[in-house]
Amino acid sequence: MSADEHAERFTLLRPLLFTIVYEILGSATESDDVLQDSYLRWAEVDLATVRDTRSYLARLVTRQALNAVRAGARRREDYVGPWLPEPLQLAEPDASADVVLAESVSMAMLVLLETLGPDERAVFVLREVFGFEYPDVAAAVGKSVMTVRQVAHRAREHVRARRRRFEPVDAARITRITEQFMTATSTGDTRGLLDLLAPDVAFIADSGGKAVAARRPVLGAARVARYLIDLFRKAENAPGLRIETVNCNSTPAMAVYSGDRLEGVYLIEVVNDVITTFYAVRNPDKLTAATVPRHISR
Repeated sequence: MSADEHAERFTLLRPLLFTIVYEILGSATESDDVLQDSYLRWAEVDLATVRDTRSYLARLVTRQALNAVRAGARRREDYVGPWLPEPLQLAEPDASADVVLAESVSMAMLVLLETLGPDERAVFVLREVFGFEYPDVAAAVGKSVMTVRQVAHRAREHVRARRRRFEPVDAARITRITEQFMTATSTGDTRGLLDLLAPDVAFIADSGGKAVAARRPVLGAARVARYLIDLFRKAENAPGLRIETVNCNSTPAMAVYSGDRLEGVYLIEVVNDVITTFYAVRNPDKLTAATVPRHISR
C-alpha cells in the first residue's frame, strides 16, 4: 500500500478523529498534537490488516488522547483558577444542524465531561456521541467489553443527572440576546442586564494566572451584573479594542481583540431565553488555536 493511501484515508476521517480527541481532551492544540502523532503511527500500519478504517483510527487516536490526559494530569492539578476547555471556532455555517454533535462540543457539555474520569469520558464520547460498538470501545480503552458496558452506564447516568436539557441552537435568538447583552453592559443599563440573566447565573473565567480575570466564579444575577458592567467600563478605556461575533462550540460567541491580538473568547449559555452561564477564556495559551476555523464530524 502506498503512503498516498494512508494519507487519503486519514485525511478523509480527520474531522471525525479531531472531534473525538477534542471531546476527550477539551483542547484543540493538544488534539492537533495527538493527530500528528497518531498519523505517524498510522503510516506504519499494513493496510491489508485493517478491516474497518474508521474504527481502527478511532481506537488509535483514543489511546493517544488518553496518554495525553495522563501526561498532562500534573498540569491540571497545578492550574491557577477555573479550568475551561479551549474555545473551538467552527467552519460550518450551521454546526447546530446535528443536535447530538452540537451538544457534544458545547462548552456546557465539555465542562460536564471534565467531571468524569479519563476512561469514563472516552467511553461516553465513543459510545454515546459517535455510536461505536462496545468491542471497539473496549479495544480503545484497553478494558473488557463487560467492564466497558458498566463504565458506559455509569457515565451515561452521571451526565444525565447533571446536564440541562439541550435545546438546538437558534443562532438568531442567541445573536439577539448577545446584542441586548452588549447594549446593556456598554451603556451601564443594570436593569436591562438583569432582565437577561437567570437568578443563579454564573460567570466563569479561565486565565491560568496569565491574564486579568476573576480567580473564582462570580455567582448570582446582581453580582454578575455589577461585575460585567465594571468590566465593560474598564474595557472602554482600552485602545484598539474591538469585538467580533464568531461561531464557537456550536453557538455565537464574542471574540475580543486588542489590535490584531485575541484577548479573550466569551461564550454564553442560554436556557429559556435567559443567560445561565458566561464562559470567559482569557488564558493566552488557550487562544492560540481559537482563530483557526475547524471542521467537526461524527
